[in-house]
Amino acid sequence: MISENESIRLIFGLKVKALRQEKGLSYQQLADKTGLSLSYVHDIETGKKFPKSDKIIVLAKTLGVDYDYLVSLRASKKLQPIIDLINSDFINAIPWEHFGLTPAALLDLFSNTPDKVTAFISTLLQISRSYQLSKESFYKAALRSYQHLRDNYFEEIEEAVQKFRTQFELEDMIPLEEDRLVSILQRFDIKINKKKMGNMEALNKLRSYYSLKTKTLFLNKGLSKAQELFLIARELGFQFQQLTDRPYDTVNNHSSSFDTMLNNFKASYFAVALLMPEELFTEDIKRIITQPKWSPKSWMDLISSYNVTPEMMMQRLTNILPRHFGIENLFFLRMNGNKEENRFEMTKELHLSQLHNPYANALHEHYCHRWVSIKSIKRVGELANNKKYRSPIIEAQISEYWQTHNKYLCITIAKPVVKEEPDAVSVTIGLLIDQKLQYTMPFVKDPAIPAFMVHTTCERCGLMDCKERVAQPTVIIEMEKEKKKEAAMQLLDAL
Repeated sequence: MISENESIRLIFGLKVKALRQEKGLSYQQLADKTGLSLSYVHDIETGKKFPKSDKIIVLAKTLGVDYDYLVSLRASKKLQPIIDLINSDFINAIPWEHFGLTPAALLDLFSNTPDKVTAFISTLLQISRSYQLSKESFYKAALRSYQHLRDNYFEEIEEAVQKFRTQFELEDMIPLEEDRLVSILQRFDIKINKKKMGNMEALNKLRSYYSLKTKTLFLNKGLSKAQELFLIARELGFQFQQLTDRPYDTVNNHSSSFDTMLNNFKASYFAVALLMPEELFTEDIKRIITQPKWSPKSWMDLISSYNVTPEMMMQRLTNILPRHFGIENLFFLRMNGNKEENRFEMTKELHLSQLHNPYANALHEHYCHRWVSIKSIKRVGELANNKKYRSPIIEAQISEYWQTHNKYLCITIAKPVVKEEPDAVSVTIGLLIDQKLQYTMPFVKDPAIPAFMVHTTCERCGLMDCKERVAQPTVIIEMEKEKKKEAAMQLLDAL
């Protein structure tokens, strides 16, 4: 996070350095001409110091510019995009410090970039403005990259969970009991209120709110026992790990900083690991995935045995499969949709090892309706409309991506967002089918698992006989037009 004062110092230092280099002056020569010390000149150029007015006057005169130019936000055509970047919200949308970059390092990077890189910076600014990319979008992307770099396994949090379970004598308790977690929360002087929040209409979309002032965790009405258990465990994650830069509600769409979003992730990871302890959960997964046949019931029984939601279980798989089974090529998706409105959106995604084919599309295109993620949402909608929905449905599918060699085993669990309402949600884990997966998960060869050719969106798909298509392949059509144009021009060349 770069503060306003840091921005001012960085911009001033950037101008001084650029002007010094244009005049062919060394640090020592500029110091001699201005009467400033060598270290002070260096501190100015690296954004550590901002000189007083009398020194700015001397610098301006020596560098051949006026006072106003040095202290303003205007600059040469070459420098202006970099100054616009430093002075924009865009720069604070990227958690530079988590990637090992200090403001001084940024300044050095920017001031030594060739013209083409400066043009690239300008391009990024234009893209961020044109597509209205928020800083939360960058925080989320940075968090996904952070998870990717660690294979979504955080040993320090796993160790904290083990320490917590030992300290509070929870080793043999599966599933965890809510009363026990509430009593532990009380040791942190935090109480729980399940009544007040449900009476406030403005808060009906929030699941919980933590009041720092009263040290009260408010839980909303309509939550399942598994959801309540997670929220209590999440609050324990904040407290036990001493994460103070944090959100206080559960929506967390407006994080004030990347640290806030990162700490929210750490507390949520702690909660899921607490509910599904690493050693026990790994043994259960080993038992299920080594079965020769696909067994939806085994997965649903696993969810029930730990008293967790399908999404918690799927998220936990993304921690355990890479670490303990060497299955690193995977993705996780959460999708919301409404069958009647033909509306489907991706609300969460995670890719490990590579950027896999199914991904969030910001171009308002139509996701492939052959995805099991969407088909499951449709089935839940049909069951709900016919008053036949009883419990989450779990399905598996082999998805082969059109014009690629990539095949994925996709396991999806879907349920209504709210009972007796048309919107449904599905969570999917996709595992790239390779020799490692076939050896580790024999059931992937079960012929009972259906296989489908799929794509990312209808607009980009060339499967013309697709019965599930909901939009024309406009991108493919445009590509064909371009090919014909190129062929026609080549004919002209041959005349």
